[in-house]
Amino acid sequence: IGGYNGSKKLIFLSGHSAGGYLATMITLDKSYLNKYNIDANSVAALIPFSGQAITHFTVRAENGIQALQPTIDKYAPLYFVRADTPPILLITGDREKELFGRYEENAYLNRMFKLAGNKRTTLYELQGFDHGGMAVPAFPLLLQEAATVSKEISGKK
Repeated sequence: IGGYNGSKKLIFLSGHSAGGYLATMITLDKSYLNKYNIDANSVAALIPFSGQAITHFTVRAENGIQALQPTIDKYAPLYFVRADTPPILLITGDREKELFGRYEENAYLNRMFKLAGNKRTTLYELQGFDHGGMAVPAFPLLLQEAATVSKEISGKK
């Protein structure tokens, strides 16, 4: 990262749907980045778009679990809730238009973070947008969060 004039202190992780799930898993389950001697808490912020908070439906399907059977195990971001995470901005589409209760999963994840003592989580529900359409209005929120966190890290106001 330094070879490209980047800062290791300003790495933001994001992704939409499965990408959001994967970004969330590597940030919350520290074992993934520990393999590369990276502390997941060194991520500047996590900003998933409509990521799954329970075990991903592909993993459930591979194990014979139906799409509407929620599971929380070592393949679920919810399994790794803790107080000491980087800032997390959860963004989903409208709860009535989202895929498989995605808003509710993220609302539960946000609530569990709060109960665990995490003070750096926020949840946005983008009214009127479905799972695929929510990304466009989510990008300005991502950019705003990245700017805010970057200023905090650099010490600028």
